[in-house]
Amino acid sequence: MCPYDRELLQSEFLNEPRIDIDEREAAIELRQKIEDQELLLEFLVLIRQAKQEAANKLHDTISFLSSDIEEIVNKQKILKERGGFPSGLDRIHQSTRDRPLVNCPLVDRFEHETVFSMDMRSDGNQNESHRSEMIVQNAESLLFKNSRLMKNFKKLESAYLLARQRPVRLSVKPLGGHSQLSSNSRGSVVLTEKSTSISLSKEQHTNSGESGWISPFLEGLCKYLSFTELRVKADLKQGDLLNSSNLVCSVNFDRDGEFFATAGVNKKIKVFECDAILNGDRDIHYPVVEMSSRSKLSSICWNSYIKSQIASSNFEGVVQIWDAARGRVFMELREHERRVWSIDYSSADPTILASGSDDGSGASVGTIKTKANVCCVQFPMDSGRHLAFGSADHRIYYYDLRNPRVPLFTLIGHNKTVSYVKFVDSTNLVSASTDNTLKLWDLSLCSSRVVEGPFQSFTGHMNVKNFVGLSVSDGYIATGSETNELMVAAFNKQVFIYHKAFPMPALSFKFSSIDPLSGNETDDNAQFISSVCWRGQSSILVAANSTGDIKLLEMV
Repeated sequence: MCPYDRELLQSEFLNEPRIDIDEREAAIELRQKIEDQELLLEFLVLIRQAKQEAANKLHDTISFLSSDIEEIVNKQKILKERGGFPSGLDRIHQSTRDRPLVNCPLVDRFEHETVFSMDMRSDGNQNESHRSEMIVQNAESLLFKNSRLMKNFKKLESAYLLARQRPVRLSVKPLGGHSQLSSNSRGSVVLTEKSTSISLSKEQHTNSGESGWISPFLEGLCKYLSFTELRVKADLKQGDLLNSSNLVCSVNFDRDGEFFATAGVNKKIKVFECDAILNGDRDIHYPVVEMSSRSKLSSICWNSYIKSQIASSNFEGVVQIWDAARGRVFMELREHERRVWSIDYSSADPTILASGSDDGSGASVGTIKTKANVCCVQFPMDSGRHLAFGSADHRIYYYDLRNPRVPLFTLIGHNKTVSYVKFVDSTNLVSASTDNTLKLWDLSLCSSRVVEGPFQSFTGHMNVKNFVGLSVSDGYIATGSETNELMVAAFNKQVFIYHKAFPMPALSFKFSSIDPLSGNETDDNAQFISSVCWRGQSSILVAANSTGDIKLLEMV
């Protein structure tokens, strides 16, 4: 045996009493159990903390729900006493004066059942909780009888919470701001002047004492329920067998809603008289004016002051001003070097026209240089000094034209090209993108130069590669949809109608595919809606698709 082995056998470790080893093992085992218990304890504490936070949020939610229910109950009591409409319904009457209020199921029940059928005369013994329960029961029966409401109940709940946390607008004038642009491509916006033309906030109330969210939400809910379908009023088959493509890129109404014009890759601007088509019983409709361009047309816009004046943009970068009464061009603007995607006249100053292009050049009254392609331009309804445009860098820029060097706001939220921007009103802007979404932005709430995230997002349509159209009217938002292999068949080639208050479509309509030779319906997945436009503040809109099929639709 070597000396090392002998020392090892005589070591204290091997000759230690067995009882000491058992105690050590027991201590180690106890320590492990304590650590396991501490781990479990920490896990349970974290769960309790998360659940307590959820409980606090739920308690707060129940608290403000109870407050809101109480407020509505009190408003109904006031209605019973005065026999009138609440201020919110007065505004709905005003905004829907051309459509009977009886078309809104919620208002019908609100007036005739919820208000007047409540027994409020029981010698004062009916307490507030009893009245609240009656309201809830009436509301439940109302909801369960409306399949569209029940189908979208969760989304309506989210819309309610969003509306309730929205702060009361303190100012309609946006504050200034600036953000740097970033992209490898270039674009430009040219302005031409012509010599001829969320955590829940505390309750906020209006001056009348009503919570600020009630009237907008109630009005939105009524408008969401006011119509049940889109019905075809007229169908214009404008496909030309001599052209390989009949894609309609743009549809636009004149200032009075009397005429609408279409333009597209067939290089033609066609002007139609709307009432003649709606009131006629003919299967074939001819334009009252047809004007030919040298290049494919991308966008058209009527002048809001000069009735017969139409501006167009084309794929060669030329902006043309047309006299529709004479059927000819009387001015050409060659400020761009590449394709112009979009043009827009200012309603406040019809002598100013904006155009957005793929290039980075332009030398007119004003030019805004960008690093990315400009796909859409839009003036606010009440200003000729501001301009919004969407870009291929996924962003929206809002400029004060008196200082075109930097944007007031940069709106970030889309993850693909912004194809359209439209003003819903003087401060609310809706944008469309090839990321399958529409987004609503409130410029009056912008407090920084860079705004990350919209006020509302709308989903349900399909848009991943084409320009499918966007139009707004009286809070309603119309957009097209395209065919895609991931799309549910029922949504293919549809027109979608949203209301600004809710994220889900209120109505939709499916275009049928017609073979131009046989006249039979086909299933052509390459077709898509390419343009939509409301007829002013009405329930009529025009929609066109990639084969030149144009339909006049009405919300009913």
